Amino acid sequence: MEEKPLEAENQPAYSIYTQRQKAYIVFMSGLGGFFAPLSANTYLPSIPSLPGYLGVSPSLINLTVTAFLIFQGLAPSFYGDLADIAGRRPAYLISFIIYIAANIGLASQSSYPALFVLRCLQSSGSGGTYALNSGVIADISTPAERGRYMGAAQSGIMCGSVYLIVFAITVPETARKVVGNGSIPPTAWWSRSLLSQVARRKAVAKQPDDSAAPGEPKPCKLRLPNPFKTLLIISEKDCAVTLFYNAIIYTSWYTVTANLSNLLSEIYHVDTLQIGLCYIPFGVGAALSIVANGYIQDWNYKRYARSHGFSVDKERGDDLANFPLEKARLNIVWPFVYVGAAAIIGFGWAAEMKTHISAPLILTFAMALFLTACYNSMNLLIVDLYPNSPSTASAASNLTRCLMAAGGSAVIEPMTRAMGTGWAYTLIGLLIIALSPTLCIVTRYGPVWREERRVRLETRAAARQCSAEQRA
Repeated sequence: MEEKPLEAENQPAYSIYTQRQKAYIVFMSGLGGFFAPLSANTYLPSIPSLPGYLGVSPSLINLTVTAFLIFQGLAPSFYGDLADIAGRRPAYLISFIIYIAANIGLASQSSYPALFVLRCLQSSGSGGTYALNSGVIADISTPAERGRYMGAAQSGIMCGSVYLIVFAITVPETARKVVGNGSIPPTAWWSRSLLSQVARRKAVAKQPDDSAAPGEPKPCKLRLPNPFKTLLIISEKDCAVTLFYNAIIYTSWYTVTANLSNLLSEIYHVDTLQIGLCYIPFGVGAALSIVANGYIQDWNYKRYARSHGFSVDKERGDDLANFPLEKARLNIVWPFVYVGAAAIIGFGWAAEMKTHISAPLILTFAMALFLTACYNSMNLLIVDLYPNSPSTASAASNLTRCLMAAGGSAVIEPMTRAMGTGWAYTLIGLLIIALSPTLCIVTRYGPVWREERRVRLETRAAARQCSAEQRA
């Protein structure tokens, strides 16, 4: 994948959006980014009741969870590249049209084949929002403030059809390959929102006749999205190691969420409504984690900048070539890893010993609080490593973690049946701890691998320029 070196772009400012405009863009991105976990998690409490309602075995219902995760991992590979070449707006609009159509179909069906197909279609629509969310935040924020913006953008909720209308009318295009830092007006109709067009016409009308235009329109060259670009990111050594451990953390977390409804139904004999309420600690822990971790990441970034004599530029962005980015993003993750692993082990034994229901629920809160911070931090690092293709980079993260989580959701029930709930989750917690030195590998060798990639890409770009000059 062709990627520019990690350097501040040669522009007057990293983005021309005001703080109020940034806040609105982040708010709308947050609302859009919520639909992927919403669609996945609201389905889980109904799992124990679906076999009887549809007349199928529990294993077939569990297969719908696995298929949902597979499509949620694959879909962003298409949306990510589309968003990086054509803009965020067309990718968002396509994903939500598919998502809304699937929801309408799910609301009117009552057969297992229809459920299976439409859940896959629903996942294909909602899965794109994860990569697009990260891409928008990378467009408008510098590395020094990206943590809190990313945290805010991943904590919204809204009705899908209303969101689509509001987004289409109000949210501007932010993709840097289409509008630069926001000063270049997009030419394609799908990249122009109604409000941005009105604002731009008013600005032009106020300009004197002999004044220069704020920026020449940038032609949008469309091509078919290339989903294999995510594989090129995964093949990079630093990304591969980070994405592997990120997938381990997410899969461990998902083995609990996917199996929680079955455990609650079997052990505590609660109904579907009560099972749904038991997921609230999960949601609260994850929401608090996302927001708090964003501020912690920004604080740690600035702390490392001060200790290394590195100046932070919130206007034009930072030259990260000689900055210990990997340490700044990952060194705070260590305590989260171990507390999260301990919470998973404790959850397994609380379920095994059939303690009061409050014990496993408190542990799910702790698990969500700490493990969500782990994989969000690693996703933030991946986006930092590919500032010019953030949606594709985020899609690579989503692909690896969702495919591994699909496998985890498929095997967790047989594991608990064969080993017992306590030992099954003990094995998962110990796996997290045993593989935690992966973080050391990234922080130790990541800067070296990053510099090797920068030199390789510069050499390749120079060779292409020389070849073009010779042909001319």
